[in-house]
Amino acid sequence: MIDKIVLASSNKGKLKEFAEIFSAMHIQILPQSQFQVSDADETGLTFVENAILKARHACAVTGLPALADDSGLEVDALLGAPGIYSSRYSGAGDSANNSKLLEQLAQVPSEKRTARYRCALVFMRHAKDPTPLICQGTLEGSILTSARGEFGFGYDPLFLVEPELLGGRSLSAAQLTAEQKHKISHRGQAVADFVKLIDNYLR
Repeated sequence: MIDKIVLASSNKGKLKEFAEIFSAMHIQILPQSQFQVSDADETGLTFVENAILKARHACAVTGLPALADDSGLEVDALLGAPGIYSSRYSGAGDSANNSKLLEQLAQVPSEKRTARYRCALVFMRHAKDPTPLICQGTLEGSILTSARGEFGFGYDPLFLVEPELLGGRSLSAAQLTAEQKHKISHRGQAVADFVKLIDNYLR
């Protein structure tokens, strides 16, 4: 029976979220930093491939089961960019990433600024696991012409959530409370599927 899982991330928010999920199952979630695991080389061409690379790397170094996610923003007018390069789009952090995105979309009208957040969540029992658990989620929306909201991170201030998901309200992802965001977000959807399916992988 599995009682410890390594989270292939150094993100404290993710660690807290997954620790709460697994506490009811009496499973301890440990950050990869506890084992001096370096970040995996994200050489995949999709979110799923990169999440698998992260999970496999953590498994190989620690000898424990591992959980990893890879997520990002796809903008239709940019042919899916920044995509898997979302976190390093500008090479200089969130603020610069947002500035670059606005610059790239400066001449694009509002009706053609459709976009979505994607998340791929992967759990592997060991480094050679032939059937990892893969869960995915998508949040539809569009890109604003200026930032709105104080919450969230990344591209959230520029991401206008599909109003139908919010009862017709027009809010950016950075204007949502943590509870609101978790219910509809790409990561929230992936985690919800993960919770439903993980029991079969823990035996």
